[in-house]
Amino acid sequence: MGFSELLEEIGGFGRYQWIHVTLISLPGLLTASQNILNNFISGVPTHHCSLPANHSLYNLSHVQTDNMELLKAFIPLDSSGTRLDRCRRYVAPQWQLMDASGSANISQMETEGCLDGWTFNHSEFLSTTVSEWELVCSLRPLKQMIQTIYMGGVLTGAIIFGSLSDRFGRRSILTWSYLQLAVLGCASALSPSYTVYCIFRFLCGMAMSGLMINGVSLKVEWIPTKARTIVGTLSSFSYTFGQLVLAGIAYSLRDWRKLQLAVSAPHFLFFGLTWWCSESARWLVLNGQPDAALKNLHRVARVNGKPEMIDKLTREVLGSHMKKEMEMSRLSFTAYDLLKTRGMRRISICLLAVWFATSFAYYGLVMDLQQFGVNIYLIQLIFGAVDIPAKLMALAMLSFLGRRVSQASCLFVAALVIFTNIFVPRDMQTIRTTLACLGKAFTSASFTTVYLYTGELYPTVIRQTGMGFVSTMARIGSMAAPAVLILNEVLPALPGLVYGGSAVVAACFACFLPETLNVPLPDTVDDVEQKWSGRKLAPEGNVSLCEGGPSESGGVASTEDMSLKELKDVEGAGLNAL
Repeated sequence: MGFSELLEEIGGFGRYQWIHVTLISLPGLLTASQNILNNFISGVPTHHCSLPANHSLYNLSHVQTDNMELLKAFIPLDSSGTRLDRCRRYVAPQWQLMDASGSANISQMETEGCLDGWTFNHSEFLSTTVSEWELVCSLRPLKQMIQTIYMGGVLTGAIIFGSLSDRFGRRSILTWSYLQLAVLGCASALSPSYTVYCIFRFLCGMAMSGLMINGVSLKVEWIPTKARTIVGTLSSFSYTFGQLVLAGIAYSLRDWRKLQLAVSAPHFLFFGLTWWCSESARWLVLNGQPDAALKNLHRVARVNGKPEMIDKLTREVLGSHMKKEMEMSRLSFTAYDLLKTRGMRRISICLLAVWFATSFAYYGLVMDLQQFGVNIYLIQLIFGAVDIPAKLMALAMLSFLGRRVSQASCLFVAALVIFTNIFVPRDMQTIRTTLACLGKAFTSASFTTVYLYTGELYPTVIRQTGMGFVSTMARIGSMAAPAVLILNEVLPALPGLVYGGSAVVAACFACFLPETLNVPLPDTVDDVEQKWSGRKLAPEGNVSLCEGGPSESGGVASTEDMSLKELKDVEGAGLNAL
C-alpha cells in the first residue's frame, strides 16, 4: 500500500482538499500577469521627435502635437509614408511640405536624431517604462531586455528555490515566495531608474519560480492519484483566466506604476492564506519528521469528517504506507544517466528540442502583441480566451491520436501559422490576428502535450531529474524569445522565421519519440531500454536500479507511489515552464 491509499482512507478528495486546492490555485489569476506583464508595463506609445525648444513656433507645440499637417514641416514620414518617423526630424522646418500643390525633393532635406527627446501619445497608455525612460529608437532593445532579465530570474529561482524546498519544506518556501513577490513587486512600482527596475523584476522572477514549483507540488501531494489528472487540468485554468484578468486591470489603469502595484499587492493576502495549508506529509516523513506528518494527517482527517481515523493512524501505519517511497528516496541519479544509454539519450535529446521550441515560439507570440495592429487590451483578451479551447483540443488529441502525433502536429501547425503570418500585409489586421491566435493555441496545446508526454517517457527512478533537465530548456527558450524580437529592426520577417523554424525542427525531433498512449509507465531505465530501444541493460545495471526495493510486479515502486520530488516535477514542470 502507498501514500495514495492512505489519503483515500482519510477522506480521499474531501473538504480539506477542496479548500487546499482552491487556496493554492487562486493566485494563478495573477501568476499569468507577472509572466506577460511586460506587454503593458513596457508598451510602446505612438511617438515622434519633440520639436526644438528654441524654435520660434515652439509655443504652438500643443497644436503641433495634434496637427498632422503642421508636423510634416518638422517630422519626415517613415518608410510606409503613412505615419511620422519615430526617430528623425528635419534640421530646419520645411514649410513648403504643407503646400499640397507644391513639390519638394524630400530625399535632399537634412534630418537629425531626436536631440530634444520624444513626444508620446497618451491615448493608449498614460505611462509606461518606455515613455518614462525613453526606451525607443537606439534604446528600443532595452524594452525586450526587461522580459529577458525577468525570465532569467525565473530560471535562477528554479535552481535556488528547488533545492531550498527540498531542505526547508514546500509550504515554507511557498510562503516566502509570496512575501518576496509582494514586497519586491510593490517596490518595483517605485523604481527610480531602469536599472533598479530590472533588478526588482529579476528578483520577482525568482519568487515566481518558487511560487510555481512549490505551489503545484504542495497541491498535488495532498491529492489522491485517481483525482490528480482532473484536478490538475481544472486548476490550470486559473492561469488561463488570469490572462483575461490582466487585460481588464491593464485597461482600467493604463499607468505602469499603478498596474505593477495592482498585480503585486494581492500577494500579501496570498501570503497570509498559505498559513492555513499543511506541509506535505510525504516531505515530512522523508525528512525524518513523522510526528509532524501524523499531526497534519490527523488534521486532514478531521476536516474531511473522518475523526475515527485519528486513533487508527499511527507511526507504524504511516511507515508501512511510506515504505516504498522511503526506499526509492535513497536512490540517486544525475543528468548523466539521462544520456548514458541509447533509449534514454534519444528521449532526452528529442525532449530538449521540443521543450525549447514550444516555449520559444509561445513567448515569441505573446510578448509582442502590438505587432498585430489591434488594440492591445483586446488582443490580450482574445489571446487569453483562446487557451480554453486549446487545452480541450489537446486533451482530445492526446486521447485519440496519441502523444507523438499530437506533439509533432501541434508544433508543425504552429510553425505553419507563424510562417503564413509573415506574408500577410500589416494592414490586414483581422487575418493577422486570427493567425496569431491559432499559433498561440497550438503552442499552448504543445505545452499541455509535452508536460504529460515527458512524465510518461521517463522512468520512475529518474523522472525527477529528467523533468527538471528538459524543462530548463523551456525557461531558456522564454529568455531567448524577447531578444529575438530585436531582429525586427534588421528585417521584419526574421523573428517569425526564427520562431517558426525552431518549431519545425522540434516537430521533426518529436517524430523520433516513442508512443506512450495506453502503455504502462516505465519504472526503471531497463524498462525504457527494453520497450523503446530493443536493448536490455547488463544484469548489474538492473540490480543497482532496483536495490531500493521491488514492487509487487518485480520492479521498483510504480508512479502511483512515486516520491515527493518526482511528484513535484511531473505535475509542476509544465506550469513552471510557462
